[in-house]
Amino acid sequence: MKIIKVKDKYEGSKKAFKLIKEAHLNGSKVFGLATGSTPLELYKELCESSINFLDSISINLDEYVGLSKGDKQSYWTFMYQHLFIIKPFKKSYIPNGKAVDLAAEAKRYDGVIKDNPIDLQILGIGNNGHIGFNEPKTSFALTTHIVQLTNSTIEANQRFFAKKEDVPTKAISMGIKSIMNAKKILLLAWGEIKAKAIESMIKGPVVKDIPSSILQKHQDVVVILDEAAGSKL
Repeated sequence: MKIIKVKDKYEGSKKAFKLIKEAHLNGSKVFGLATGSTPLELYKELCESSINFLDSISINLDEYVGLSKGDKQSYWTFMYQHLFIIKPFKKSYIPNGKAVDLAAEAKRYDGVIKDNPIDLQILGIGNNGHIGFNEPKTSFALTTHIVQLTNSTIEANQRFFAKKEDVPTKAISMGIKSIMNAKKILLLAWGEIKAKAIESMIKGPVVKDIPSSILQKHQDVVVILDEAAGSKL
């Protein structure tokens, strides 16, 4: 695990962009993408660059259960607004949160990942150490699955909704096993609120209570931290 410490999220996002550009130039064609506030500056860097993803595939980590593709709070809308509208991919995959049969949708998504092995996976990290929507105590052996979101995750995501009651309580998420199968992983973390989770991920034991701790066992992980997020290391 390579740790890169930077002053702030702006410097960190520039470094992350350089790593993605290098991977693309070296033949990476399948990129695992994340949503939330953490990758926003990175996506801005990508949109302002000359990089062209029309030869590449994107596969997103997750989607809220119950939100349609066109919902303004869906992760599809998020990706379109912050990346795809400027930098479209040859094909982009995001779980269908409105699927009638969620188990079948999870199986379908596993097929997408199997057919398109991820070259580089972008991750954020939750305040409780989750990656994707893989909450504490999630089995490391799971692939795509349906998640009951914890109260801490719901509260963290409440800022994107008008009120807490509007925040979905379930999500469909790429599993930890799927994330670990990516050839390279790039995890970003900004702010003091992430410091404890980062400390546990890097210095603590590999335990299901801290899902991100499993990354210690991956052969190629780069972690980019700002000063605040890395303050407990």
